[in-house]
Amino acid sequence: MKLNELEIGECGKIISIESDPILKSRFSSFGICRGNTAYIIEQTIAKNTIEVRVKNTNIALRVSEAKLITVEKTPC
Repeated sequence: MKLNELEIGECGKIISIESDPILKSRFSSFGICRGNTAYIIEQTIAKNTIEVRVKNTNIALRVSEAKLITVEKTPC
C-alpha cells in the first residue's frame, strides 16, 4: 500500500521509497526512511497535500510524493 492510501489517524511502517536519489535524500533528511513509522495527521480539502508525522517531525507531502512511498499498515 502507498502512503497516500492511509486515512487520517492511521500509521504505516515505511517499507520502501521508489524515487530518484535526490528526492530520497530529501526524504531521509526529514526522517522518511525504511523502517520508520509515518502517522497521517491531516489532508487538505483538495486532497493534493497530506501532513505526516515521522518520529517527532511533521512534514507536508504532495500526494504525488506520497505515492512513491510504500508502507505496511500498522497499529498506532
